[in-house]
Amino acid sequence: QLQLVESGGGLVQPGGSLRLSCAASDSTMRYYAITWFRQAPGKEIEGLLCLSSSGDTINIVLSGKDRFTISRDNAENMVYLQIHSLGPEDTGIYYCAARPYVCYDGQHDYGIWGQGTQVTVSS
Repeated sequence: QLQLVESGGGLVQPGGSLRLSCAASDSTMRYYAITWFRQAPGKEIEGLLCLSSSGDTINIVLSGKDRFTISRDNAENMVYLQIHSLGPEDTGIYYCAARPYVCYDGQHDYGIWGQGTQVTVSS
């Protein structure tokens, strides 16, 4: 089964940018839709963006959606999440998750998850 590993988190100053990476275990990643989720402290997990296997980007988050960009490199089995103009509200654990082909909004629609990477936005 496909496995995912996130990386790229850390401590970032407000206003900064960050690129998170989601590394897949094998090339079957190309047949999956990959969604980035975020869980802020004390809050429920929320979907951010999804990239389908055919390359369609679906914005799930509405607030601040223009600050997020998702991309994939099938040759490297990687999916990326770029975040600009980071603020304290972006603090949380970021997960990538996979499901076959098409994007869905909810976390329960995804059966493959990475372990998460912590992002902390603070001065």
